[in-house]
Amino acid sequence: MKPSRPLYEREPELAAAAQAVDALCGAQKAGGLLVFSGEAGIGKTALLGEIQTMAADRCTVWSARGGETVTSVPFHVVRQLLQPALDRFPADEIRALFGDWFDSAAPALGLADPSGPQPDPQGVRDGLDHVVSRLASRLSHRPLLLIVDDAHWADGESLAWLSGFTARLSELPVLVVQAHRPQELADRDADWALARTTERAAAPAHPALIRVALRALTPEATADLVRAGLGDHADDPFCREVWAVTGGNPYEAVELVAKAQDRELAPIEESAGLLRELGAAARGSGLVARLERLGTNANRFAWAAAVLGTEISQELAATLAGMSSAEAADCTARLRDARIVSGFDPMEFVHPLIASAVYRSIPPATRTAMHGRAAWAITQAGLGAAAASRHLLEVHPDDDQELVAQLREAARQHLAVGAPEAARRCLERALDEPPRPDDRAALLYELGCATLLSSPATTVQHLRAALDTPGLDETLRIDATFRLASALSHNNQLKDAALSLAAEASRTAPGPGLMRLQAAHFLWEGMQASEDDGPGRSARLARNADHLKGRDNAERALLTLRAFDAMLRGENAQIVVDFCERALVDGRPARGLGWTDTEWGFELPTMVGITYAFTDRTDRAEQLFSEAVRAFEISGWSGAHLAFAHTLLGLVHRRRGRLAEAEGFLREGLRLADRVGSGLPVHWDAACLLVDTLLARGRTAEARLVADRYAFGPPYPTAMVLPDAPCVRGRLLLAEGRTEEAVAELESAGAALEPRGRFNGVWAPWAGDLARALADSDPVRAAQLATRARVHAERFGTDTAIGEALRCVALFAPAEEAGQLLAESVRHLEASSSAYEHALARFEYGIAISSPQEIARAQKLATACGAEGLANRAQQVRASIRSPE
Repeated sequence: MKPSRPLYEREPELAAAAQAVDALCGAQKAGGLLVFSGEAGIGKTALLGEIQTMAADRCTVWSARGGETVTSVPFHVVRQLLQPALDRFPADEIRALFGDWFDSAAPALGLADPSGPQPDPQGVRDGLDHVVSRLASRLSHRPLLLIVDDAHWADGESLAWLSGFTARLSELPVLVVQAHRPQELADRDADWALARTTERAAAPAHPALIRVALRALTPEATADLVRAGLGDHADDPFCREVWAVTGGNPYEAVELVAKAQDRELAPIEESAGLLRELGAAARGSGLVARLERLGTNANRFAWAAAVLGTEISQELAATLAGMSSAEAADCTARLRDARIVSGFDPMEFVHPLIASAVYRSIPPATRTAMHGRAAWAITQAGLGAAAASRHLLEVHPDDDQELVAQLREAARQHLAVGAPEAARRCLERALDEPPRPDDRAALLYELGCATLLSSPATTVQHLRAALDTPGLDETLRIDATFRLASALSHNNQLKDAALSLAAEASRTAPGPGLMRLQAAHFLWEGMQASEDDGPGRSARLARNADHLKGRDNAERALLTLRAFDAMLRGENAQIVVDFCERALVDGRPARGLGWTDTEWGFELPTMVGITYAFTDRTDRAEQLFSEAVRAFEISGWSGAHLAFAHTLLGLVHRRRGRLAEAEGFLREGLRLADRVGSGLPVHWDAACLLVDTLLARGRTAEARLVADRYAFGPPYPTAMVLPDAPCVRGRLLLAEGRTEEAVAELESAGAALEPRGRFNGVWAPWAGDLARALADSDPVRAAQLATRARVHAERFGTDTAIGEALRCVALFAPAEEAGQLLAESVRHLEASSSAYEHALARFEYGIAISSPQEIARAQKLATACGAEGLANRAQQVRASIRSPE
C-alpha cells in the first residue's frame, strides 16, 4: 500500500501518526484512536498507506475499507479486518479464541453456522471485542494496528462495533486509524457515527483520541507534485493552473499530471489552457467518456464491477457482464492500463471516486437489471440469500414471489448472525414486492420479530399490523400477541399489553395457546404499577393456579405468577415457596421456560428467583440468577438481558447484606444498560436497588447522585420497580432529613399498595419507614402502623419480615419490653440471610440494654457486610457507653 508518489504537506498528519504508533509500541503499549477526515480525493487513502508502511515492521496491521454499494452488507468491514487474521488458526484454536462467545460472534464473521437462539446485537459486539482483545494479547510483541478506510461507507453493524470498541482502546494495545468524509458520515444514522461516540475513548493520562482534518494542497505543494511527475522544467504558470483546476485536491492533481503525461503535454504556460479539458476527463462525465473509449466490452465489464462493489470476483463480473473468462481478463487488463481498476482477482477500483462515477453512469433500468442478475449469479454460486440480498434490495417491485421468498430467507440468515437491521431492510422490501395476500400477515409477523431486541416501538407497529391482517394462522396469532405484549411492556405500555392479551384470549379456543395468553395476561396486569382491581385479579389467579401440579409449561407459568403475586401480597411464605417448587423441574426452569427460551420469555424464571429472594431463600435465588448470567453470556444476550441479570444478582446480595458485592453488581448492571439506551425498565430497577444499597452503606450523597443521574423519582414508570420505587425514594428523603417530603412519599406508596393487597414489608417497607418518620410528630399513628406491619409480617412468616417488624414495634414499646422485642428481632434476623438488618437489630438491641459487647458485635457485622455508616455509628456509641461491671 505504499503510495506511488510522495505525500505533500502531510507532515503534521504523519507526525501525529508516528506519535500514536510510538505510544502503541512503547513500554505502556498505549492504544488509541486516530481519525482523519476530509473530502473525496484529499489523500486519506494515501496517508493510511503511508501509516501502514511506517508501522509494518513494528505492528501487526489489519485493514478494511467501506464501499458505497455495500453499506447494507452486515459485518462487511469487520470481516475484512478479522477474517484474514483468523484464517491462519485451526478450527479448535478459533473456538478457544472465542470461548463462550463462539456461538454468538463466530457466525457474524462467517466462521461458523448459526446455532441456538437469535443473538442480541450487543452480544455479538461484545464477542467481537473479546476476540480482538484475545488476539491483541497474543500479539503482545507486535501490538495491533487496525486501519479502516472510507469509514463513512462502512456497514452499520461494523460501525456500531467500532463505536463501542474504540471507547475502550485506552485499556488495550490496539491503535485504530480510520478515515472518512465528514459530510457522508454525518449523513449516516447518528447511532452509527464513529465521530459522535469516540470522545469518551480518551483517558486522562494519554488522550486516546486524535482528530486530524486534511486540507487541500497549497499552490507550492501542487507545483512540487507537478514537477515530480513532469520534470523540473514545468513552469510556474502551468503549475498554478494545475492547482486552479484541481483546487489543490491531491487525487485530481495526480490524475491530471498523469493525463498530461499520456498526452505528452509540455508543462509550460502555452499548454495550461488545455488543463481544464483534461481535468474534466478525470471525473464525472469526462471519466465516463474515457471509459467508453475503451470499448463496449470494457465499459460493460466496468459496469458489472461497479455493481458488485468491492473485492470484485472476476468470474462473477464476467457472468454479470455476459462474457467469457478470456474476455473478462482482457477487459481487466485494459481497465488496469487506464488506471480505473487495480488487481486481477479480486480487483478493486483505483479510487472510490471512480467507482462512484462508473456506478452512477449506468442507466437506471440497466443498473436495476444488473442487480437482479447479480443476485441470481451469487445465488447460483452457492453464496446464499444473505449475500444476494443487497442486490435484491435494488430490484424494482414486480410481484415476484420468488424474490419475496429469497428476501425472507435472507432476513432469517441476517437475524441468525445478529443483524436485525439488515433483516428489517429485507422484510420491508419484501412487503413492497408485494407478497401474496396469504403471506402478508406472516411476513409482518416476521418483521415484528426481527425488531424485537432492537426497537420495541417498531415491533409494536408491525405485530399489530400482522394481527389486523387476515391470514395469520392460530399459532402465529398467539405468538404474535405474546410478543406484542412483551414489546408494549418494554415500551412502558403495560396496560395496552394486558388489553391486547385479553382481547386475543377472548377469541381463542381452550388449550395450551389460551393458557399461554392467560398467563401472559396475569403477568402484565400484575406488573402494572397501578391497576383497577388487584385483589380481584389475585383471586382469579389463585383459582386458576392453586390446584395445578406443574405438569406442563402452561401450568408452571401460572404457578410462577401465583408465587410472585402471593409473595407481593405477603401470603404465607412456605406456601409461596411451594408454588415456586411446583413451577420448577428438579429445582431449575423447565425446558421451554429457560432464560433464553422465547416462547414464554425470561420474565418467568426471573419472577421465581425474585420470589425466592424475598422469601429468605437467597441461595436458590442466587443459583437461578447466576444461571441467567451464564445463559445470556453464552447466547450473546449481553444488552438489557445481561444488565438485568446483574441487577438481579445485586438484589440477592442486597438481601443477604453483602452490600459491597451488591453495589458492584448493580453498577455493572447500569453500565451494561447504559450501552443499550436510556430510561429502560432495567435502569429503574438497578437505580432503585443501588440507591437502597448505598443508603444501607451510609452513603446518602452517592445515593442522591444515582437518583439524579437516572431521574429516579416521579413520574414513575407504568411497570412496578424492584423493589417498590416510592418506598425507596421515601427512604432516601428520610436519610437526607427531608422528613415532610418523605412522609408524603411513603403515604402515597401505602395508598397505592394497600388497596391491591400488597402487604410484603420487605418488598415495600413503607409502613415501617413511615412509622419511624412519624415517631415524634404523631407517635400514636406511628405505633399503629408498626403494629399492623407486624401482623402482616407474622402472616408472611419469614425471619427477615418478622425481625424487621419487631425492630420497628420496639420503637414504641416501654424500655423493658423494647429490649425483649429487639432480642427477639435479633434471633429472627440472625436466622435469616439478611446480615445488614441483623447488624441493625443487634446495634439497636445493644443500645436498648446499654451493652458495649452487643454494639461491638453489631459493629463487626456491619463492617463485614459493607455498612460503613452503621459501623461508624456503632463505634461512636460504644465509646459513649460505660461497660457494666
